[in-house]
Amino acid sequence: MASHARPRHRRRVPLSALRVGMALSVAGTALVAAGAAPAGAAAPGHGDKAARTRQAVTGALLHSLAGGLGPVKKLKLDPLSGTAADPLNNTIGTQIADFKPLTTGLVTGPLAGGGALEDLPLAGAIVGLLPG
Repeated sequence: MASHARPRHRRRVPLSALRVGMALSVAGTALVAAGAAPAGAAAPGHGDKAARTRQAVTGALLHSLAGGLGPVKKLKLDPLSGTAADPLNNTIGTQIADFKPLTTGLVTGPLAGGGALEDLPLAGAIVGLLPG
């Protein structure tokens, strides 16, 4: 069979994108479970056993969420960081007259240095709110 006649294969989704999607799904599930526990606690007819069960389930979900999000928060975002072929390691800068010089190092520096999601300047504060 000639190479141009072979059926083309579909592009596969990168594994890191699947991991991020799974982490977001787990985070959403834990938030829903955490919000449902206080709402169900006020329902009449439920004893102490039901409250303890809800607390145990919520604790287990939060614990598993922390175990699932911890590695994602520490995942190296630039796989080429620290190599000679890293395109983010090249910075561009300029200085006009007496003004402070401007470079792209502020944006690409955390990634080129092997940074993770929690090391990014703006996203790090938001990611710090997640367990793990």
